[in-house]
Amino acid sequence: MMAQPLRNHKKKTKLILGPMLARVPSKDIDNLSRSGGMLCKEGRNEGLGILHAMDLRVPSSRYVFLLRGCIRKKSLPEGKIVHAHMEENGLVPSRILHNTLLNMYAKCGSVADARRVFDQITERDDFSWAVMISAYAKHGPAQEALALFYQMKKATIKINEFAFSSVISTCPSLDALKDVQHEAVRNGFGSNVYVGSALVDMYAKFGSIEDARDVFDKMPQRDVVLWNAMITAYAKNEPVEEALKLFHEMKLSGIRADHFTFASVLPVCANLGNLEQGKEIHHEIDRSGYQSDVYVGSALIDMYVKCGSVEDARQVFDKMPKRDVISWNSMIGGYATHGPPEEALRLFRRMKDEAAEVQPNLFTYASIIPACANMAALEQGMEIHEEISRCGLQSDVVVESALIDMYAKCGCIEKARDMFDKMPQRNAFSWTAMIAGYAMHGSAKEALQLFQQMHQSGVNPTHVTLICVLSACCHAGLVEKGKKYFHSITEDYLITPAMEHYGCMVDLLGRAGHLDEARDFINNMPIKPDASVWGCLLGACRIHNNIELGEWAAEQIFELEPQKAAPYVLLSNIYAATGRWDGIERVRKMLEDRGVKKLPGCSWIDINKHVHTFVAGDTSHPQIQKIYAELERLSLQMKAEGYMPNTNFVLNDVEEEQKEQILCYHSEKLAIAFGLINTSPGTTIRVIKNLRICGDCHSVAKFISKITAREIIVRDSNRYHHFNDGRCSCGDYW
Repeated sequence: MMAQPLRNHKKKTKLILGPMLARVPSKDIDNLSRSGGMLCKEGRNEGLGILHAMDLRVPSSRYVFLLRGCIRKKSLPEGKIVHAHMEENGLVPSRILHNTLLNMYAKCGSVADARRVFDQITERDDFSWAVMISAYAKHGPAQEALALFYQMKKATIKINEFAFSSVISTCPSLDALKDVQHEAVRNGFGSNVYVGSALVDMYAKFGSIEDARDVFDKMPQRDVVLWNAMITAYAKNEPVEEALKLFHEMKLSGIRADHFTFASVLPVCANLGNLEQGKEIHHEIDRSGYQSDVYVGSALIDMYVKCGSVEDARQVFDKMPKRDVISWNSMIGGYATHGPPEEALRLFRRMKDEAAEVQPNLFTYASIIPACANMAALEQGMEIHEEISRCGLQSDVVVESALIDMYAKCGCIEKARDMFDKMPQRNAFSWTAMIAGYAMHGSAKEALQLFQQMHQSGVNPTHVTLICVLSACCHAGLVEKGKKYFHSITEDYLITPAMEHYGCMVDLLGRAGHLDEARDFINNMPIKPDASVWGCLLGACRIHNNIELGEWAAEQIFELEPQKAAPYVLLSNIYAATGRWDGIERVRKMLEDRGVKKLPGCSWIDINKHVHTFVAGDTSHPQIQKIYAELERLSLQMKAEGYMPNTNFVLNDVEEEQKEQILCYHSEKLAIAFGLINTSPGTTIRVIKNLRICGDCHSVAKFISKITAREIIVRDSNRYHHFNDGRCSCGDYW
């Protein structure tokens, strides 16, 4: 049988060389013949064309060289041409040629062709069997590799280390793996480093880390591949700390780490949050010369991001000569998680503009969508949603869950629910995203109904789901229901409550005014409360102006996190609300003495796909004069409607008029005014605030929504507020 590629190849070659050869002197014909032979020896198929055009017989050894050239280039089409040429010439392949042909098909991934050649070999040696087993192991079906291995054993062919290392990776069970290991030991390969590496890797995949370590410890000699296999085994199983310990033992043994070693050990630092160890390994990478390796670079970025050091991650990213999609995804995800989210969007656009060879994938979109959510950048989020639909990725449950979360965080809870209802399949993350959305918006009834549906559908809640359920109860003041759900965490779902669950309960009790019960709840916690739990109690004391309990809660936080500004501000707010200016001065002095910087109030608004940022008393925005004028105009209208500025939220002991002036320029008011003058009538205004919205701003937003007939949605650090016609969705309970 002559393949079509060969007919085309021969025809083209003869058309070009035929007329030329007719005019070439006989002595030059000999030179051309030798040239064709040399090209064949170099594995270049041009030699085959020359010899065929001259009607010269190609010796068997030349085919071996040609096939090896095809293997080097991974060129299946050229390999088939050589094979067809062999058949046309009626060549009976030697065992070496047959094995080389078999190896070419196996290495080029054509398993069916490889099997046909294998079946034609009358005298198979250990190489023939090993190549065919390896082909099945690498390209499938894997069960054929195991079947062939047992056939080889029955054929009394001595099994070599390559056959063992290949078939080990196809074992479907731990018992099958132990059986193959027994055969390897019986055949004298118990201490073979290739077989040992494969065994360590496969035992780790079955989660049998003790068996993996047993194989590793019994190896008399260990190369870098074996060390890497054992380090990776620990990195993917418990205890992960052993991977770092083994990495140091490897260096002491004199084995030089390679890029696989570094790419395996860096994720351990990431998962442990061990930035110091990660930086030490980074220095070793620089000394070893692997800093430009794309896999090592991506692992470094991921490590720095997971350890919260986005600046270090960006330095690595910027220095990479070549970046793959993992590098881009890690860096985009780092900014989306740790901020600033605007940089995540900038990097996403740059990825599409600059990296033509790298296309956004599922994980890219799953990383960039939360950045839009965190900024409430609805227009940009919708644009990315359209792009996802064009790519055919919308049906992925991870992406859909991220989109639900994004729409909920952008204030479009109806759109989020519409997406949720249309999902063909849902997992725990999908349900949790929708329940969290309702909880954030204060829609406790809908959140709890959905949780009940989740339970009825047979999907088990995660610990995050239960945090969202408790949060929904908290925002609605559903104390008894919250207590019931808290007890169900351990009784019904067999989950050990985490710090976040305890924090939700303290928040629930405190907001509802049950301050003594909240205090007792903290005192009876089975784990030591952290600053977040005490912060919930302090926040409740701020709502109810309880100075004594507030001071006690604040003291606990100052001991745990003395450099965090939020508790100082909350305590100052309690003092301001009760006219305790001496207390405010004392807190100010504490801030100065401890060098604590207050986090400024900051608000964001997305207009025409551009996010505008405002801080309290801002004078830097290009439209600031128009904004101030709009606020002045609205202030007159609000006062005519009965608005009275609540100066209790001003922490300065100044005249009332000056307090009103300070209140007027809070960041959320600036953002709302900017939105009003830059959008058409009836457009919803969406604002994000990094802190809890103050009582005066909350009151102002209600008045503005009525005066302008606009819906105003404000997302503060606690929840969403939907202001409509002078009312807020929170019912003034926040």
